[in-house]
Amino acid sequence: MNRPVVEREINPMSRIKVALVTGASRPIGLGVAIARSLAEQGYHVIVTARNGAQAEEQSAMLRDEGYSVEGNRLDLTDTGDFARIAEHVRTGYGHLDVLVNNASTMPDRDSRSALDVDIPDVRNALEVDVVGPWALVKAMRPLLEAAPAARVVNITSGAYQQIEVGADFPQQVRSPAHSFAKQRSTSSPRPSRRRSAARVSSLTPSTRDGSPHTRSSGSMTMTGPRRRVPHG
Repeated sequence: MNRPVVEREINPMSRIKVALVTGASRPIGLGVAIARSLAEQGYHVIVTARNGAQAEEQSAMLRDEGYSVEGNRLDLTDTGDFARIAEHVRTGYGHLDVLVNNASTMPDRDSRSALDVDIPDVRNALEVDVVGPWALVKAMRPLLEAAPAARVVNITSGAYQQIEVGADFPQQVRSPAHSFAKQRSTSSPRPSRRRSAARVSSLTPSTRDGSPHTRSSGSMTMTGPRRRVPHG
């Protein structure tokens, strides 16, 4: 006796490549530029900003350009709200292919030396540039696991070397606490090596020749049903 064929309904949204970009509050800012580039590559992009109205304003601008983009509020100092946006992505798409940690703060913009920075400013930089992205990766972990080859990109600053090795620059680099904190954010949480992985890398927006500089920090391995993505 032949059994009836049961056709499973496939959610069409699960086939869409989805990216989330933090810190997209300004029309000419790096976050919006990254979102536009991802949208050009066929991603549906969720742009976020601490101010939800600004996020929606930038997403509307990109939609007017013909891209698939939506806006959402995301304040990296409000880690308790991360579950909400993770649930939004889960119910809408079921996975997350790319997470770009671009949002940052520069409370020490006028400081030229690490020892000149006020400690409250150091704490602020670490909260936004390290703790926030770390907690966001943890909140998005199940969604990254659900993607076939997820990628986490941390936007950083090559100026961290000023503190890292005490390098002398022709012109002293400002915001040492910000730069150091952004580089530390590359060391995202790395769960135990098991069955699946997301590549983690840092990206310095530009170098002297105007080209981006990428530094790979390997794979962020996570438990999941999919096979592990190779290192390189």
